[in-house]
Amino acid sequence: MSDLTFYNAVIPALDHRMANLAHILRVGQANAGERKIDEAVFLNARLAPDMASLTGQVQLATSLAKACPFRVTGQTPPVYEDNEQSFDDLYARIDKTRKDISGFGPDDINGREGFEFAVKLGPNMRDFTGITYASGFIMPNVLFHCTTAYNILRHNGVPLGKKDFFDT
Repeated sequence: MSDLTFYNAVIPALDHRMANLAHILRVGQANAGERKIDEAVFLNARLAPDMASLTGQVQLATSLAKACPFRVTGQTPPVYEDNEQSFDDLYARIDKTRKDISGFGPDDINGREGFEFAVKLGPNMRDFTGITYASGFIMPNVLFHCTTAYNILRHNGVPLGKKDFFDT
């Protein structure tokens, strides 16, 4: 078992969430095909009128995940255009996120727990340290948006189970 380090607690977990997100999307896409449902029905589905669609949930999860290592190392994260219109577009976005995340190694992340920075959230700036950003903001938000994507597909009859949420 590896030691608990900042890197080990954050980067592999984000990568696993992204891999799992791609898995649940593949199950959803396959189910749409089996049931002869236009994929756009799932991609545009939402749990409530004021919540983001499935596509929006994936965009939010990936944007948050890729931002984490950049911000905790004092860099500006790349901006992704939110123009995905298909499952294949979403897979490409997830792959891009995983590639961006994997560009950081333990030497980049470890020791950055106390690094102080601010992020604009809505109209306000919010102060963080590396650890408060990763553990108190990024991880819960990524998990929320991945869970919501899962729930949108489940709500639309996609046969996903708890094992699908955790395994890839």
